[in-house]
Amino acid sequence: MDDIEVEITVESDIVAARQAGREMARALGFGSADQTRLATAISELARNVIRYAGEGFCLISDESDDRERKVRVVVEDHGPGIPDIDAAITDGFSTGGGLGAGLPGARRLVHEFHIESRPSLTRVSMVMRRRRL
Repeated sequence: MDDIEVEITVESDIVAARQAGREMARALGFGSADQTRLATAISELARNVIRYAGEGFCLISDESDDRERKVRVVVEDHGPGIPDIDAAITDGFSTGGGLGAGLPGARRLVHEFHIESRPSLTRVSMVMRRRRL
């Protein structure tokens, strides 16, 4: 399946990215619970792009092989960066006045989650996978 890239510049792009992730997962045979988990994680990350960086993108890729179905999502922006990643992925930590559930919540929803961040680049990569029967 072809990669899907969604530019994130306005609030409605959050919905577009979420739907694209759900559709990729559905097309690859993931169940509705996994589709919802992936879509929710994408929403959290895309919302952070709008809130903290203003713009970025979401790249959704099919990395399935003979053993497993696998969707990789990379969300990237060129904003100020995350000064303390360990704190940012801790429940309750927030620099934006929110509940501090976004990054840690997204991390719990997927099978792999990795953040790299510095000023002018934050890249979050996450993977949802299921073994083939």
